[in-house]
Amino acid sequence: MSKNLIQLLAEEKIFPIIRSNDPQKAIGIAKALIDGGIKVLEINVENPKIFSAIEEISKYANVCAGGIITSMQADASILSGAKILSSPIFSMNLLKLSKDKRIPFIAGTSTANEAYNAWKARIPLIKIYPITAMGGAMYVEDLLRPMPFLNIMPLGNVKLEEVRSYIDAGAKAVGVGRDLYDGYSYSEITARAKKVIKELKG
Repeated sequence: MSKNLIQLLAEEKIFPIIRSNDPQKAIGIAKALIDGGIKVLEINVENPKIFSAIEEISKYANVCAGGIITSMQADASILSGAKILSSPIFSMNLLKLSKDKRIPFIAGTSTANEAYNAWKARIPLIKIYPITAMGGAMYVEDLLRPMPFLNIMPLGNVKLEEVRSYIDAGAKAVGVGRDLYDGYSYSEITARAKKVIKELKG
């Protein structure tokens, strides 16, 4: 599954991240993105109510449960149908749990040292967060110059129009949150997803 995850995300290039306290809102946004052609997306575990959104959306797409810090959150996410776990941190406990359950784990890192250690631990996709604060696409280039073997996914306040520059800098995929959906109707969210997918495949 880990290899497939990398392949799928490398093909998609964009990784939507949904953050909402309201399960119905998260479901609405996710369905609008799926209508736009998105096959894998993250639903952030803001509170226990959100597991119902993961359960619903996992019928239609590959759901990554995001913001996972504890084993309890990870277990609840897997039970709800999450196919991938994502954390803002690099936790050996979560890595072990993901290996035991055979669920891919995306670890969060910021520095070159953290990213290298995550790679050494055989994490299939390494988040670089918060990328905008770390220096944007140039930081991705700087990281990959000495370590071109890293599979990295930058995220953190990334705008849709910046996705291509990150891919060009060597990122496997790019996480985009609010800029994809915040303040837009569901039909506009679908249109934005279609547009960015078309641009990235072109």
